[in-house]
Amino acid sequence: MRIRATVAAVSGTLALSALAVPAAHAGDEPAAPKASASISDVSEAVGAKRAAAADIQVTDVTVNGGKDVTLGTTAKKKFTLAITATDPAGIKLSSGFLWLGDDLDTADLITPATEAEYNPTCVDVDATTRTCTVNVTADPARLGNLGAGVRWNVYAAVRNSNDELVRFENLKSDIRLKRASRLTVNASPEPVKKGKTITVSGALTRANWDTKKYAGYTQQPVKLQFKKKGASSYSTVKTVKSDTKGNLKTTVKASVDGTFRYVFAGTSTTPAVTSAGDAIDVR
Repeated sequence: MRIRATVAAVSGTLALSALAVPAAHAGDEPAAPKASASISDVSEAVGAKRAAAADIQVTDVTVNGGKDVTLGTTAKKKFTLAITATDPAGIKLSSGFLWLGDDLDTADLITPATEAEYNPTCVDVDATTRTCTVNVTADPARLGNLGAGVRWNVYAAVRNSNDELVRFENLKSDIRLKRASRLTVNASPEPVKKGKTITVSGALTRANWDTKKYAGYTQQPVKLQFKKKGASSYSTVKTVKSDTKGNLKTTVKASVDGTFRYVFAGTSTTPAVTSAGDAIDVR
């Protein structure tokens, strides 16, 4: 069953981190901005109250260096969330997490694994701009299949050098989470007489975050490739579609010694994958 955490719990962690509002400024803390479609929209939506408190703007959000994150069914994966913000007074620090859902109270969250990890590592861009990076950890136990192939929101809390704090709830990440894929191949019989039929079978499977098991990825085009013995590269023989259980099966005529493999190009929810090679001995 998917485990959901409330933003209240995470906010409590943030309050314990270096983002906590100093007592002298607690009464001046600005309200959180409304959700919007882009970084620039979020900055504008904060409005006069935020402008009166601070001129903080988030200019860039980068997740995992801009590369998609692939997850299986059990292993957690740690990656980075980098927030670049600017303010005429300078930026002290920024921190945050990823979320997906209708609202923060019931969202699926990808957060730092510990309270200490909410404290960022920051690098100055210039006198008014700073990029702060935290580590967040994705856990398949807390994910469902609906979280694959979509852009997660980013919640960012940014403090300037005057200790004024602004929260941005709905910044957009630049990556997607993908369900890990597996691909197998088997060419038979071995050995085989020249001119006889070779059957090349295999299976395309991917992680199911709802069941926490791997299952067949159905009705997907997969390339069958062959490399002649002594050659340096593969050539595509044909394209095979996986069946209703993710299985692959096709036949070719035996001609020369070589190696077969299957290659899947990937989709928006599932990464590309290439099987190991299976050599065939033609006599």
